[in-house]
Amino acid sequence: MTTPEMINDLIQKRRSIFPSSYIDKEIPREIIEQVLENAHWAPTHKRTEPWRFKVMKGDAQNRMGEFMANWYKANTSEEKFSPIKFKKLSKNPGKAGCLIAVCMKRDPKESVPEWEEISAVAMAVQNMYLTCTAYGIGSYWSSTKPALVADEFLGLEEGERCLGLFYMGYFEGDWPKGRRESSISAKVEWI
Repeated sequence: MTTPEMINDLIQKRRSIFPSSYIDKEIPREIIEQVLENAHWAPTHKRTEPWRFKVMKGDAQNRMGEFMANWYKANTSEEKFSPIKFKKLSKNPGKAGCLIAVCMKRDPKESVPEWEEISAVAMAVQNMYLTCTAYGIGSYWSSTKPALVADEFLGLEEGERCLGLFYMGYFEGDWPKGRRESSISAKVEWI
């Protein structure tokens, strides 16, 4: 049976672990499917279930990296261009054991405000993070501009938009320790 202590530990252990830390180790398809299934159980007002996912493996990850790097180069002035950022955009997708485009399909009836559907997708991503944590897999949600404009590359339909990329990968070493800048009591007012 799951205890409150187990849930507390899992939530407080969740971290963003970046692609530069990932090792070359395959993530079993069953785990990726479980991550997505748990995302599917996020809260959703009026059951609009706005989340959509595009799973990329292998060469598709490299193509995504190439798309993002080329978009960045074409849309960045010479004085603001960073070769380091260009290289990260190009190489990081290929470092992941799995790359998932996190997308949202707006309810055509607009039965709830758009912010509620964005929030539902964010809660789905939190479920993905927690599931990865439970499996000992590093993960990271990136909302870099080139990913947010990759509609054509991702084959998105009308009413869909990309809200970022979810990187997943095994890593070596200790699980990173977390910190918060202040205690929760500094952020709560009891009325």
